[in-house]
Amino acid sequence: MSMNAIRSRAAKLSIDWKDVPATEKQHAQSFVRDLLGVYGITETRAAFYEKRVKRSSTGGDGYIDALIPGVLAIEMKSAGEDLEKAERQALDYLDDLPDAEMPRWVLSCDFRRFRLLDIHADRQDPVEEFELGELRDEADKLAFLAGYGERQFGSVQQEQASIKAAKLMAGLYEALEGSGYDDHEASVFLVRTLFAMYADDAGVWPERDIFLEFLETRTAEDGSDLGAQLSLLYQVLGTEPSKRQSTLDESMARFPYVNGGVFEGPLSIPSFDAVMRQRLIDASKFNWSSISPAIFGSMFQAVKNKTARRELGEHYTTEPNIMKVISPMFLDELRDQFLDGFYDSGKLQRLRKRMGEMQFLDPACGCGNFLVVAYRELRALDLEVLQQLLNLGAVKPTLTFLEESLVVRIDQFHGIEIEEWPAQIASTAMHLVEHQANMAMELALGMAPETLPLDKVQTIRVGNALRIDWSDVVEPTEKLYVLGNPPFVGYDQRTADQKLDLQVVWGTEKIGRLDYVTGWHAQSIKLFQKSDYDGEFAFVSTNSITQGEPVPLLFGPLKAEGWRIKFAHRTFMWTSEAPDAASVHCNIVGFARGRRGPGEGRLFSYPDLRGNPEETRAKVINAYLLDAADVIVQKRTQPLSPLVPKVANGNVAGDTKRGEENKGGLVMSIEEMEAVRATDSVAAQYVRPFVGGEDFLNGRIRYCLWLTDMDPQDVGQSPELRRRLSNVRDVRSRSTEPSTVKLADTPYLFKHIAQPTTEYVCIPRTVSENRTYLAVGYLSPDFIVSNGSFWAEDPTGLVFAIASSAAFIAWQRAVGGRLKSDPRFANTLTWNTFPVPIPKEAQREAIIEAGSAVLEARALRPGLSLADHYNPLAMTPELVRAHRRLDAAIDSLLGLKGEVDDRARQQALFSSYEKLSGANELAIGTQKRTKRTASAGR
Repeated sequence: MSMNAIRSRAAKLSIDWKDVPATEKQHAQSFVRDLLGVYGITETRAAFYEKRVKRSSTGGDGYIDALIPGVLAIEMKSAGEDLEKAERQALDYLDDLPDAEMPRWVLSCDFRRFRLLDIHADRQDPVEEFELGELRDEADKLAFLAGYGERQFGSVQQEQASIKAAKLMAGLYEALEGSGYDDHEASVFLVRTLFAMYADDAGVWPERDIFLEFLETRTAEDGSDLGAQLSLLYQVLGTEPSKRQSTLDESMARFPYVNGGVFEGPLSIPSFDAVMRQRLIDASKFNWSSISPAIFGSMFQAVKNKTARRELGEHYTTEPNIMKVISPMFLDELRDQFLDGFYDSGKLQRLRKRMGEMQFLDPACGCGNFLVVAYRELRALDLEVLQQLLNLGAVKPTLTFLEESLVVRIDQFHGIEIEEWPAQIASTAMHLVEHQANMAMELALGMAPETLPLDKVQTIRVGNALRIDWSDVVEPTEKLYVLGNPPFVGYDQRTADQKLDLQVVWGTEKIGRLDYVTGWHAQSIKLFQKSDYDGEFAFVSTNSITQGEPVPLLFGPLKAEGWRIKFAHRTFMWTSEAPDAASVHCNIVGFARGRRGPGEGRLFSYPDLRGNPEETRAKVINAYLLDAADVIVQKRTQPLSPLVPKVANGNVAGDTKRGEENKGGLVMSIEEMEAVRATDSVAAQYVRPFVGGEDFLNGRIRYCLWLTDMDPQDVGQSPELRRRLSNVRDVRSRSTEPSTVKLADTPYLFKHIAQPTTEYVCIPRTVSENRTYLAVGYLSPDFIVSNGSFWAEDPTGLVFAIASSAAFIAWQRAVGGRLKSDPRFANTLTWNTFPVPIPKEAQREAIIEAGSAVLEARALRPGLSLADHYNPLAMTPELVRAHRRLDAAIDSLLGLKGEVDDRARQQALFSSYEKLSGANELAIGTQKRTKRTASAGR
């Protein structure tokens, strides 16, 4: 029903009741019926009158004058009575209502005055008051009765409503699944039922709740004919009125023609019983106009999965996360254009023209939430533009004008989805949000295009996005925006099919550690290669694409094709509320090129990974999402800087097979070591301390058999050696790797041997994300270093000083890989590429001496482990001062002075890398170290 029709009816009600000496007892129901009739709610449906309830304050019986379940409670009083008191009385009744009937609004009225309370309102004053004579002008206050709603997208209430709605649909699906109804047909049936229930409450039908009325009055209580009746009704909804039979029952004939493909095609008739029928009726009583198509769609997609059903509402793409993509990609720019042309009708018309020409593709669209939100936001902005054009007198508010000049349409929004079920949800969700936008226009302008019949557009393509040509879905033009949230699949979680997908789309078998999401980047490159146009694309991705080894593989081709980063959200936490669910560290990177390439980039950083971002403007955003030199760091076998010596990875035992019980091999626990020393003196002479990264940091020691100089006769004399070496030989001989099978011939040797022969610096492979520094230290060659650490002989103390500096950990965080969120050291990628300029002799000596000062500060607390020393909340003052001295010494090489933060260091380091990586010859210094405390830090 249009707002003009509602206002006309409201004016008539005001006149009809103006002079009636009404009292609550005699006239309440008549007045309420007339009031609801203004909004298209007939006498026969929707409202319960004199609903009996218990008062929460006294426990006594009471009566709600009128109740529209889930929407509105009405409390009538005689003229002149206290409406606040009436409101309190109504609220006293509500505690006795079941959740499904709990209303959002409470209306108190004395036939002359109205007082409307919004129970869910976030604002400070949730009450609206107006007079009977003002009802025509204030008709929008009660427009929710006709399916109109406030623009509260993303609100807590809307999220809760959407979760509740999805759970209702899950219950319906479980019932159909339990009856043996075909899975595909159950999916289609649920989508159709969703549309019918939404239309009941959102003003899509000419009258409210006619679908619920049909269920209650035209189907048998035992559910025996429900499936047949619904099948016929859905067939009617998909049939034009001129083609319907004249003998059609009036309860079905009153439904309008829907079109749009929602009710197209026959389905087999589902079988219902009394319980299933009641479940459907209960679901239909829910206020479906309160849902968000974007949120609900995500959860509706999960109802077919038993595990996901149990966690409904606990994992979905939130609207704020969607806005992180679309706002900096195009919406903020359009809003700026709107404000710039606010008083210029020509500029506003050009803005509308631009919005009408824009095209959108989500090639991993799922249930369509990115498309839904993008459409909704553009329609909302277009409505603001239209209102301003009306204010300027530039257009006339006629229905013909609105229908002909509606610039944002569903056929601009395209998607690719691999599964049919979410694709159906996406198509339906687009129609739902289109209706919401039309209702918002009706509420604001008093008129809007009719939602029904729906336009029949097929913009969602079912298929594997990495195996189809995107240009078959949408033409690549400069007006195309590609966006979405492809699957979070790390390189080590890829299936064989997904690995093949990547190899096909990248055109090579050498895809290294690329995550699955990068296939969408490759397809985006290909899409715009097919035209002479430039475009934009942005994806939510696992943050590993901007860390470590994948960076050159992904950003090299992007850079070669002229793509630059327009905006980026640095790492933030993508969390699920599901119990025990893992959090995913994500980022968002938006690319543009050519005429639409970025000038000044927008960079969003998250000091709290679960909090709100801080935005900065960047001259350039590089592949590591930093405002720094636009270079890509390549792995090196030799150090880039003359100041940096080589480091090596530790030893690999290769004595057990992952997933199998360890029966005893070359590596042993402290308890095993004690048992060996107590029972086998021959084996005991070969036991050595064995140190990995975690062991080293926390002061824990494991042990191993180190048999490089073993006397073969000892094996015959040692039961422990025979048992353990037999186990190692057995494990290696059953390996699927030929190289490992060969090593079964020498079971007493480590698989990979790289043990220093003199004192060495031990560098743990992984460091906690909370550490301020990389914690390194010295060990004697008696300590066998595992591949959980790297090592370097360090005669000068230079390795220790460099590795311990704030500059190095800043470089590590910028370009290195990570294990979850913890930085992961790599000699080829972070150490050999560390771009420290060549120092003068005095500077070099200052660095080495500052490193020695760090060791001396640690030696003051010899009982602490490295993890204790470098607890960011508990570093000793002496250690803090020593590190600041070391930091200043290395920062000075980078041209940095005074208080320096990691961002400044990273900018300086990228600039240095850009210079050094172009050098032809690099010399490596060989000078001896100055004195230091050799025992400190062990």
